[in-house]
Amino acid sequence: MKINVKINDENTSFEISPDEYLVETLRKNGYIGVRQGCDTGTCGVCTIHVDGKAVLSCVLLSAKVDGSEITTIEGVQEKAKVIGKHLVDEGVDQCGYCSSGTIMSILYLEKCIENPTDEEILHYLNGNLCRCTGYVGQLRAIKKYFGGRLHENRK
Repeated sequence: MKINVKINDENTSFEISPDEYLVETLRKNGYIGVRQGCDTGTCGVCTIHVDGKAVLSCVLLSAKVDGSEITTIEGVQEKAKVIGKHLVDEGVDQCGYCSSGTIMSILYLEKCIENPTDEEILHYLNGNLCRCTGYVGQLRAIKKYFGGRLHENRK
């Protein structure tokens, strides 16, 4: 079957099988920044945005996104670099496997809440597992990212 989508501001279409998950469709079509991890929706490495909302692409059938707008880590490279620098500066970049999903969740948080509290940050990142660094450093990095962003907006 064929689906039509807009990925990272480009219209495209994919041939899919009815039982194919979106993470598989994206990766086999070159969007390899979308990581594949647990395949059960529990680790968050496959997080992308569909129609502006953060979703876990490993539990979403590709057929369900026909006509949708999808954003992957490849579509937010400049913002990802800025967030990634904050993660590196706080030493929470070890293997990096979870980084793309974590960054997509941070960008969704940014879209939803202008100045999030620690509790809100932890809530939005609840589904993103990191087995290397823990979460204290991530929280510091995210707070610095938001603090710098607010500082830039005040200029």
